[in-house]
Amino acid sequence: MLSRRDFAGVASCALCSLTGFIASDASAQTPPTPGVTPGVTRKILSQTDGPTPGYVTLVVDIEIEPGVTIGRHTHPGIESAYMLDGGFDLPIEGQPTVAFKPGMGIVVPANTPHAGGKNGDKKSHLVSTYIVEKGKPLASPA
Repeated sequence: MLSRRDFAGVASCALCSLTGFIASDASAQTPPTPGVTPGVTRKILSQTDGPTPGYVTLVVDIEIEPGVTIGRHTHPGIESAYMLDGGFDLPIEGQPTVAFKPGMGIVVPANTPHAGGKNGDKKSHLVSTYIVEKGKPLASPA
């Protein structure tokens, strides 16, 4: 099992972990350090190998300060997110842009470009679950 420090920056895209894009060279095994993206804080709630060999599952609490923009990016696996507070526009390639609001859950398919922004004057707070391939960048620019 990987250490908490190894996963500390997993939500580098903090919806996907959701920011101006970062972590282009971070892998699902060695993501960047927390706090690298101004305006985004992350807390690993749980991490485990699986559900199948070669994958890791992460549950991450994410807070995004008002006005932070999420750059267009992809993940080497599924991202599922639930918005607790705040919100922003979430364009996912091949789908209409979603106004991601409290009480809503979304799933971003593996390797699907997505981004976000316009979260206004209120902090956004969400929980994201990532099921991603080990050894691949957690997030890559799209």
